[in-house]
Amino acid sequence: QVTSFQGVAVRSLCTSSPHEHPEHGRLVYKGNLAKAVLGVRFFSYSTSIFNLFMMPYIMLKTGIGFESLFIQAAFYGLIGFFTFVTPVTLHVLTKGYVIRLYYKDEMDTYTAITYNAILAEKATVFHQKDVKIPDITKMFTTFYAKTKSMLVNPTLFPNPQDYNHLMGYDKSLYFNFEEEKEADERK
Repeated sequence: QVTSFQGVAVRSLCTSSPHEHPEHGRLVYKGNLAKAVLGVRFFSYSTSIFNLFMMPYIMLKTGIGFESLFIQAAFYGLIGFFTFVTPVTLHVLTKGYVIRLYYKDEMDTYTAITYNAILAEKATVFHQKDVKIPDITKMFTTFYAKTKSMLVNPTLFPNPQDYNHLMGYDKSLYFNFEEEKEADERK
């Protein structure tokens, strides 16, 4: 492949498409909220760290002191809530958000890229037969890969057949009418 760049010929020696990853396979999904999730979690972590370092300084300089033990506990509890509970809650809610999903045809395996607790990308490899769809629709879960909940937006799959294969919707349904008849007779 030869392209022109301001009058200079540039030759590309890449043998795979831009949507191929040598280790994970073909890119079938890219989440549109990846930067937002990363930004919100980073902001929450940074404000918590700032809060941890600044609260002792502020308390020493301003002389904030409460005579009532109950008021002190309430004050520190409120500060502790926003310092620790908010980042943990954000992590729990967004840990299954799939940033990218790759599919390897020859092995029929998927690799889901998510963010871990320290905001690094984490790869989870699973087979299509490991995908379980929850019986009841859950707010932050589209499917389970083995035991890990994953969240994807079905409309962001460029090829709907990729989503159908992931969820197992492309498999033919098989009903054993003999078993159904026996189950009805037992009732």
